[in-house]
Amino acid sequence: MHGRPRKALEPVDAAAQSAKTEKLRLLQSQFLANHHNRIYSKEALEISVRLLEINPESYTAWNYRKLAVEHLVSQSESNPDTIKSIFDEELKVVESALRQNFKSYGAWHHRKWVLSKGYSSIDNELRLLDRFQKADPRNFHAWNYRRFVCALMKRSDEDELNYTEKMIGTNFSNYSAWHNRSVLLSNLMKREVEGHFPKEKVLEEEYNLVQNALFTDPDDQSGWFYHLWLIDQTVKSDAPVLVSSWPFPGSHITLKGNKCLHDHGSSISYPSLLDTGIIPLILCFNQAVEGIESSTVAVKSELGIVEDLIWKSLSTNSLNTAQVWVTYLNLRNLKLQMSRSYLIEISIGHSEGIMSSSGYHYSRPSEISFKLFVETAFTEPAEDQVGKMISWENDNFQKIEHFQEADFIMSDRIITGNDYIPAISNWCAETIGNEINSFRVLLSESDCKIGKLTLARLLTAYDSISSAHDKGMVHSEEILELYADLLKFDPTHSSYYKDERSLVLLRQITSTRESLLQYCHHDRNSIETNDGYVCLRLQNLSLSRMGSIESLLWVQMLDLGHNELKSIEGLEAMQLLACLNLGHNKIGTFTALGPLRLLKSLKVLNITHNEIGSRSVDTTRYLCSSPLSHTEEFDCDLFESLSGDVSAPSMWEAFLVFKSLNLKQLDITGNAFAGDNKIRSFLVKLLPTLKWLDGEALP
Repeated sequence: MHGRPRKALEPVDAAAQSAKTEKLRLLQSQFLANHHNRIYSKEALEISVRLLEINPESYTAWNYRKLAVEHLVSQSESNPDTIKSIFDEELKVVESALRQNFKSYGAWHHRKWVLSKGYSSIDNELRLLDRFQKADPRNFHAWNYRRFVCALMKRSDEDELNYTEKMIGTNFSNYSAWHNRSVLLSNLMKREVEGHFPKEKVLEEEYNLVQNALFTDPDDQSGWFYHLWLIDQTVKSDAPVLVSSWPFPGSHITLKGNKCLHDHGSSISYPSLLDTGIIPLILCFNQAVEGIESSTVAVKSELGIVEDLIWKSLSTNSLNTAQVWVTYLNLRNLKLQMSRSYLIEISIGHSEGIMSSSGYHYSRPSEISFKLFVETAFTEPAEDQVGKMISWENDNFQKIEHFQEADFIMSDRIITGNDYIPAISNWCAETIGNEINSFRVLLSESDCKIGKLTLARLLTAYDSISSAHDKGMVHSEEILELYADLLKFDPTHSSYYKDERSLVLLRQITSTRESLLQYCHHDRNSIETNDGYVCLRLQNLSLSRMGSIESLLWVQMLDLGHNELKSIEGLEAMQLLACLNLGHNKIGTFTALGPLRLLKSLKVLNITHNEIGSRSVDTTRYLCSSPLSHTEEFDCDLFESLSGDVSAPSMWEAFLVFKSLNLKQLDITGNAFAGDNKIRSFLVKLLPTLKWLDGEALP
């Protein structure tokens, strides 16, 4: 267990183990016969008891006893004393099993089931737990059961909070006690119970408590996890906040035929408008919310309220909650007149209904307005209009040098919420600043890796607060250096450190217009065709994870080549994205490309030199690979007509990802599947709009 090597048993011990195994087999055979034949006699129940004494993890035996209890209760003629004795006997069986294995899931679940029936007294449960917790104070099964019992007893959160402090005082290294304390305090602060409000006072006391543990034994991790929870409570806003949008507030969009000119002169062609006459309206919050619909978000123009708009969550995990939501404004339905400017207003949260996943309401109604000017009428693009093939070579890009060319950058126009609770923001900065000073002292005395990780988190939190006041990422270089040290001294957790480093680097890049401009380039082809494409080039940065998406909603052309991405989660929010380079990364399956399914504007995709097809299907991290799960809308007839004799499992993922895309250019070389002509043929049939595959024009 936990990395400890197993030792060969001594002959005496091996013989005893063999005898025990034989006894278990005999009991199990007898028990299964009784279970199959629904025999609930006293002798049959005794066999199940003996089996559970040897193996308390036998779920089948616990379920058998539930059936037996229900049978005996039905035969008791509703005699209260008889029924009570039946359930009391079950409690004795569970207690006996727990003495054999205090960490038995089945035993704890069975005890909960017995008490939930309401026939047994709960007065003895806390005393029983005290005995068990003296033997193992950190056992999370016991703490979970304690929360269950306290709820039945209606024991106050304040009393339980005092109990956690007592347990922590006995032993700082009690993760379960720290965790239970965080659960209790969250409830007390949310209800604003007397003595646990205001939040600032409570958290200040908790910082003092946990610092005693951390400075006493810096190498023990229990207190560090609680400290991380305190940081999160300090910097996060309980109520959801709108942090960015597209179009962003105050922007001016000029429509010229099937081109869209942004902010009075930056000539940027938006592909969604170019092809369909539809503009996406995107709202990005600081946390996942639900309730985004026409009753809570109103869109109106000078022509009146725009009705029949359906808001969709941009999430690959949930249809009801998401950080980013989108609806699509059909310009042709607005009956716009030529040579006239129209004000479009989006009102968010003026009626109740928007709520975070943790139950907090959106409490700061806000307005977003932008102007739409129609210079010339929208024209349908010609059917045979193919354009030029996109190249991702360095020679194809020209760096943007001047701010006059960068009006499209919205990093300094993010809705920062400077108008809300500035006093708390000041308190947050002061609190986090004090913690930073304390941990600098600790690290000067003890070079512990978790101390470095906590300092990196504190500096990141401080910069996130400062960025709301336009101070940018003040400590980004120090944070990146800390993660570099952690990667060197703790390679076991390298994946986590790489992800955190990636998030910090992306925050640094997007924190100011100056920093973001360094990565913005003109696509030379778009300059020649006057499309005005701007490419954000984030290649060769060792990125393993995407972040700061709220600052990138405007991006249409994104180069993420030569990084270490295994997932592209977050890109689904970038609804204007038309061209995407994911070449030379570590993407292992088609399902890792799942977010692409929500990018209706995507036309160009490069996934060359990844690891797709070189490993088995990833069924734990991304979408289920099989349509038989019924979690995906799967057109079996279409799949069969396209796949032919191609191995079905190998193409389920590709079918689910690509079926809704309208790609014109796709590059797939350098992947394990790319050499299979049958799969290539399948992709060509699946994508009828495709014009180029791996640099070659299709007939």
